[in-house]
Amino acid sequence: MSTLAINSLNQGFYGNSTNPSGAYITRRGRLARAFVVASLAVLLLAGIANRAGAGTSISPVAGLSTYVTVTVAPGDTLWSLAGAMASGGDIRSLMAEIVSVNSLVSYDLAAGQKLRIPLK
Repeated sequence: MSTLAINSLNQGFYGNSTNPSGAYITRRGRLARAFVVASLAVLLLAGIANRAGAGTSISPVAGLSTYVTVTVAPGDTLWSLAGAMASGGDIRSLMAEIVSVNSLVSYDLAAGQKLRIPLK
C-alpha cells in the first residue's frame, strides 16, 4: 500500500478536479504526516526545555560547606577577607572559591557589596 496515490485521469479524489496534479494523500498518509509533525514538535520542545535548565538537578557536594555573608567595607580586598576567614588554611584557594561561589568576574570589590564566603 502506498501513502500517495496518483490518479491517471488527472482528476482529484472522488472525481472532483480541485487538485490539478491529480495526487492526493490517503488516510494512512495523513496519519503518518501527523505523527512526524508531532514527533518533531516533541523533540523541539524537549530541546528547548533542556536548554532552559529543566533537565538540571542540584546534587549535593561531597564536602558540604556553610556560607557566611559579608558586606565589603571600604578598603577591604579579597585577600584581606580570605585571610581573615582562612583560619590557617591556604588563602589563595579560598580566594578562588569565593570568586567561584559569587560568580565574580575579577578580584575587584566595591564597598557595600555582599559576598558569600564558604566556611570549612
